[in-house]
Amino acid sequence: MAGPFLWKAAALVEKHRTGLLAVSCAGLFGANLFYHVFPEQTFKLWYQCWTKGQPAELSEKLRSLFHDVLGDVGVKSVNCYQPFAAFGFHPVSAGIPWLPAGSLVGIPANFNSTAEDRQGIVNRVVVINGKEVDWESKQGLALKEALMFSPEAQKFAIAREIVYLQSNSPAVYAAVPPACLAGTCLSGVAIKQLLGLYSGPRVFRGIYNITIAAIGLVGYFLAYDAVSHALDYRSDRKAATISKDYARGGVEFYDKILSRNRTLRALLGKQGEKIYAPSGNLFPRYWFRLKHAPYTSRRDLIFNILRVP
Repeated sequence: MAGPFLWKAAALVEKHRTGLLAVSCAGLFGANLFYHVFPEQTFKLWYQCWTKGQPAELSEKLRSLFHDVLGDVGVKSVNCYQPFAAFGFHPVSAGIPWLPAGSLVGIPANFNSTAEDRQGIVNRVVVINGKEVDWESKQGLALKEALMFSPEAQKFAIAREIVYLQSNSPAVYAAVPPACLAGTCLSGVAIKQLLGLYSGPRVFRGIYNITIAAIGLVGYFLAYDAVSHALDYRSDRKAATISKDYARGGVEFYDKILSRNRTLRALLGKQGEKIYAPSGNLFPRYWFRLKHAPYTSRRDLIFNILRVP
């Protein structure tokens, strides 16, 4: 019973393939861009830091730092970028500045910490492998040091998020899935016509369609990762070229991330060895995917910028 229904469905798709492709591409683009269009109702709820059952407020120190970075980056419409207190250990961002909702940049509590006052770190409970981190232990001290950034490193980390948003990177990301879908479908149809498969056996067409779909999926993964790497490098480069201080802050920022990951690798034991490389880079979650550029190469990129007179 299912066989005739599937063939009728395939015939219907074949008949209206252009319209279905257009709707599918538009839907994919909208779905990937949704939380950037409504960051306040989606992204912020996910990343908001909470304390005592209430959303944490960003300190005046970090608000002032954020506005200093906006000025250094050269942002004219400062009201399009709003900071908030985020959980985690490094800044996050979402939104499209020129849309009504604007953009949000989440700044973590450890950015409040200084060499004299580390309350943004030691007053937080961090549980790893079911055990609370002892901040006075050897590994706790190493983690505490890795989570404390100089003002220059903090500025770089915030600046790269602002530059990322300013460059419309979310829209570029969102365009990758529909572009790959359209490319796969159009090239698949063209090759099918070239090989004369439309007049061939249904079994051959079915095998061909499955093969093209698999190739398209792999192509999407590779294209998405390539775009991700390019955008990472572009954001780092633009933030590091603001000034020498920003470049030095960028080198420190990635050095501290690598140090943090090496410490987490030790604290997590066997699980940490699967997540983090000895260098501090992240291992790919899947054998052929690396969603973000390695931290070592990003640090080296900024180091090379710093060496340019």
